[in-house]
Amino acid sequence: MSLFPTTGSNGRRLVLFWQLSRRFWFGGRWSVIGLGVLLLGVVLLQLLVQVSLNLWNRNFFDALERRDGYAMWAQAELFFPLAAASVVLAATSVWGRMTTQRTWREAMTRDILESWAAKRHDGAIADGIDGAENPEYRIAEDVRVATDAPVDLSLAFISSGLTATTFFGVLWTVGGSIEFQLFGHHHEIHGYLVLGVVLYSTLMTSLMLLLGRRMPGVIETKNQAEAEFRAAAEILRGDHAETPGMALAAKATLLQRLGKVLATWRELCWQLASTTLVSQANFLFAPIAAYILCVPKYASGAMTLGEVTQSAAAFVTVQGAINWLVDNYQRLADWRSSAHRVSSLLLAIDNMEDGRDEAPSEADASVPDPAAPRDVDQAARHS
Repeated sequence: MSLFPTTGSNGRRLVLFWQLSRRFWFGGRWSVIGLGVLLLGVVLLQLLVQVSLNLWNRNFFDALERRDGYAMWAQAELFFPLAAASVVLAATSVWGRMTTQRTWREAMTRDILESWAAKRHDGAIADGIDGAENPEYRIAEDVRVATDAPVDLSLAFISSGLTATTFFGVLWTVGGSIEFQLFGHHHEIHGYLVLGVVLYSTLMTSLMLLLGRRMPGVIETKNQAEAEFRAAAEILRGDHAETPGMALAAKATLLQRLGKVLATWRELCWQLASTTLVSQANFLFAPIAAYILCVPKYASGAMTLGEVTQSAAAFVTVQGAINWLVDNYQRLADWRSSAHRVSSLLLAIDNMEDGRDEAPSEADASVPDPAAPRDVDQAARHS
């Protein structure tokens, strides 16, 4: 009897993906625990270096504004160890992430193959289960995406949260409050740079969600069309198209599915073009927005040049951290699609019949065992 229903919502199928994944993450393996500790430690050290570089930015430009050559050279000497630490940590992060992804992919692939090997293979797989066709592609490609993306996205999310929290303090402290007259009344906004970065990030995130709202569905449809196209291409190989009529039918099916692939790619192209408008505009306008917010206080003498550059750098850093969704929207959509398709494969395998050890047939029993002793044959010849 099947453990899971043959149909289910996407949320239910993602739960199945999680149930398989937690065997790897919570199985008590010291190598996995060590990799997790290493990655979190690198994130914290990278944040420390980032804060140090932000403070260095302020001190360097303050020295530049004062035309203090000695202080500028001192800051220049400090920059090199900070830069070296940043480079080493970045390389360590890449090694740790890719090692974790490779290990997780191996564990998940082994679990799926063991489940599949325990089933009978004389029937079709994924009968009636959408998204589980062409299981070889599911195991080779979708498992890779489903295990690569969560590691990168989780670390980016943790880093973004810590970075936003830390640099909120920098913006609040360095930016302070701004005072202005409006309609004859005096106004003061405390932590106005924090308010500015929150409003700016909210605007960009809202635009990304609005323009890219159909992205997950489009990516999933595209992946499904690609899998169906590969399955149709298999028909043209070997003995699957023995007669001209079968070959023509296979070719017609292949061309039909190619048309579907190209249609989904065209739809994905429009979605990516729309989201690129937001991401590229954000890349260009974020630092400009920060400088515009700092100009009034710099012009009044309430901010030094170093504080302006420090605040602008912190503004861009916080904005990038808050806009984690904007930066990773397509990656999230890719992961959701692949995780859903891996879960569909799990459902399909679960609904296959269990393998059985069948007794040997009469035909098999009539075949002599080559390992049997030959003494009886020899005795018969001598008699």
